[in-house]
Amino acid sequence: MNASRPMGTPKPKISRIEVYWHAVTYRTVLIYLLILVSVVSAAAYMVYPDWVLGTVLRVTNAISGGASAAKPIAPTQAHFVNLDGKVLVKKANAVEWVLADFHTTLDKGDLIQTGPDGAARLAFGDGTNYTVKAETLVTVEENSVARDSSTRVGVHISSGAVDLSTGNFNSPKSKAEVSFADAVASLRENSRAAVRSDPQNNQNEITLSAGSAEVRSSTGQEKIELRKWERASVTSGGSIVKTAVLAPPDLTQPVNLQPIIVADPRRAPVRFEWRTVPGAASYDLRISATSMFTKVLVERHTTATSAEVTGLDAGEYFWSVTAYDAEKRASEPSDSYKFTLVAQDKSEEMRLEVDSTELHGNVVEIVGRTEAGAALIINGQPVANIQPDGRFRYFTEPLTRGSQTIVITGQNRRGGIAIKRVPIVIP
Repeated sequence: MNASRPMGTPKPKISRIEVYWHAVTYRTVLIYLLILVSVVSAAAYMVYPDWVLGTVLRVTNAISGGASAAKPIAPTQAHFVNLDGKVLVKKANAVEWVLADFHTTLDKGDLIQTGPDGAARLAFGDGTNYTVKAETLVTVEENSVARDSSTRVGVHISSGAVDLSTGNFNSPKSKAEVSFADAVASLRENSRAAVRSDPQNNQNEITLSAGSAEVRSSTGQEKIELRKWERASVTSGGSIVKTAVLAPPDLTQPVNLQPIIVADPRRAPVRFEWRTVPGAASYDLRISATSMFTKVLVERHTTATSAEVTGLDAGEYFWSVTAYDAEKRASEPSDSYKFTLVAQDKSEEMRLEVDSTELHGNVVEIVGRTEAGAALIINGQPVANIQPDGRFRYFTEPLTRGSQTIVITGQNRRGGIAIKRVPIVIP
């Protein structure tokens, strides 16, 4: 049955529907997104600046396909061989500082800046190394190679401290320099020095620990020769004063690269020993988990030539000693030695036997046996000629007269460690 509308009845009204909209372009959306990203990035940089800089650097390297890693280092470029903590670089043609990494190459005019916990070691093509200490600002001043193969490298220290060492030069005309305050120091081959520059307190000096160097004023009017354990202090006017300084102690125990095996590393005392320095009244022992001592874990001041330290966890450590005279003047730090503190595990013992020892003047020949594939260190030096059956023969470096103890340390492929101490008397 069909319903019908009676004649004359008006049609029902249909409600009017209105729709409103606002057109937004893609450009507007993109602008809002960029503003949002900028605000978030700025907030993240204020809280985690190092993380943000590192992320930007990694993204840049990824986009460029790691091009910097693929480029060979030119003879006129330096590069980082050690980085610790915050190290920034500003290229000569750039306006922004970026975090340094091992792919960063350094050219003339580049700036390097280290933070409070930062340190970096730069290597130049001629074998010269510059170690930039914490809170230091330096500039790469020179890095050139002449047609006669002579090289010239140099950095300028605006503030802070730099240690440098030179190797064998290819030409007697080669130069390795460091400038600071109103002076320039030129080191000869196989030399080492420590440079400190504090413009605020007008304290500028260079201390030579090996080889020789020439120190001259920037005007060239004054010039001195510097020898081992001599220091040149430079005033703001360019006047140079030379003085003798204390030598650092020779470290004796634990020897370099020695593993120390104990049942409980944190409770076991580790004994450190060094030789007496003439003129020294006291010594400062420092222990760090890094080779450049950016974070010192233990510092012990003593008038003795030994100290015992407890509370170290199992792991690798570096130690160094500085001598002080009666007027509290410090020597340069000694060469750092590395040692490893290992928790003893009886299930991982290894074979290490000494069959015989024989004197050849002040050199000792050691013959023994160990496991196949094991690694041995004798008095801090690796043993190269271990036979496939584990037999070895080793000649020590010349030893001083008197009673000596030769320390033999071995480690097998399972992680087992063994130590033998061989007493010997050099007549």
